[in-house]
Amino acid sequence: MRRLLRWFKSKIAVKLPALPALARPLARSRFLSARFKDPTAETLFKLDPRPELGYRLYVPGGSSRRHSLPLIVMLHGCRQDSLTFAEGTRMNTLAEAARCAVLYPEQSTQANPLRCWNWFDQASIAGRGEAAFIAHLIDKVVKRRRIDPQRVYLAGMSAGGAMACLLAIRHSRLFAACAIHSGIMYGAAASPMQALSVMRSGAAPTSVTAARKLVREAGASGIAVPTLVIHGDRDTTVNPVNADQIIEQMKECIEFADPAAGAVLAGSHVHIATEGHAYRQQDYTQQGRLMLRKILVDGLGHAWSGGDSRLEFNDAQAPDAGQLILDFVMSHRREVHTIAAASVG
Repeated sequence: MRRLLRWFKSKIAVKLPALPALARPLARSRFLSARFKDPTAETLFKLDPRPELGYRLYVPGGSSRRHSLPLIVMLHGCRQDSLTFAEGTRMNTLAEAARCAVLYPEQSTQANPLRCWNWFDQASIAGRGEAAFIAHLIDKVVKRRRIDPQRVYLAGMSAGGAMACLLAIRHSRLFAACAIHSGIMYGAAASPMQALSVMRSGAAPTSVTAARKLVREAGASGIAVPTLVIHGDRDTTVNPVNADQIIEQMKECIEFADPAAGAVLAGSHVHIATEGHAYRQQDYTQQGRLMLRKILVDGLGHAWSGGDSRLEFNDAQAPDAGQLILDFVMSHRREVHTIAAASVG
């Protein structure tokens, strides 16, 4: 475990300084902080008989109980929390313009000393553990707030991207669309050491085969979740090959969920210039409907594209990942489903 922590520190930061303060204050009336208790949830370290999950909820100005808002669920990466993730991605500013709420679940240092989501934990892989904890929180927020259940979207960065991929497969009935920035495919690792190997080199063929079985198990009660994948081609923390593996996995998920809809077809690569980093985009469609989109950003490392570079893991140059995510996910709606009992555990 000590070797694992040393490796993470060398890849993600030289030391563990205190999290930086926000660049500007956020109005309390619109950026709420709370804790969610779920006595049925499992955690990696069972230190509390009633585990808690901290979270923040952003509600755009002028909203009332008469408004039914879309919801973006944002899962932070390692060494981030809800505040630094919100500020770094600028998602609250984008959500204000798009008129949607934003939910930021927050990992605790008890569950992971670097605040990484434990996407490689066996309970989460089965849809329980932290995955179910997050799913229960989302379900609670949707029911207690004026949220449109047909427009609940999921996005994550790095470890948060890996957990987002897991949730999109194991708790697919919650989400209309998903976005994964610098993430890892579902089921690629089942231990911390395997997770490090996947980050460096992508999932091994044996892991891909094992993950395929897990996908088919989850897909028996799941639905297809349209997914956007964003990755930097200079990412030395999470190898860009992971983006291709996510696309292939989600393609199989979509085809398995509805075989009658036919194959998911890959379109041509499009190279798009910006005032910052150029990027390559490829769309995948099923019966003419956009189901997958892959964006590979030229020159981008392990950082949120278009973020606030005053905070770690953010690159200020275009393209703006937050806007790309909103443009993709907001074009999708879903049928209303309850969380499958087998998935919640």
